[in-house]
Amino acid sequence: QVELVESGGGRVQPGGSLRLSCAASGSIFRIGVMGWYRQAPGKQRELVATITRDGSTNYADSVKGRSTISRDTAKRTVYLQMDSLKPEDTAVYYCNLMYSSTLFSSTLDAWGQGTLVTVSS
Repeated sequence: QVELVESGGGRVQPGGSLRLSCAASGSIFRIGVMGWYRQAPGKQRELVATITRDGSTNYADSVKGRSTISRDTAKRTVYLQMDSLKPEDTAVYYCNLMYSSTLFSSTLDAWGQGTLVTVSS
């Protein structure tokens, strides 16, 4: 079993910043791509950002230039620094982890429980 625990969400005023963290624990042999997704009320879950093992990143156009994803593979942790937050960034943010549990097992993915980010004055 793999568990992802997110933290760092909360309420912030427009223009403010937040840093989300997501720590993985459990039976993990190798971590692949780590990422953040979000789901706003009444909308589908969407990609925010991903980061590969070698540090290559990908961002949604809506957050590009305002967000930075990073990872500490040894700590099994992924971060999302969000700056210049807008009301439309309000959503539940979920972290995602692609991993394998043994040397020969297939790649699986795990999701966190979500952390709420509210951007409002």
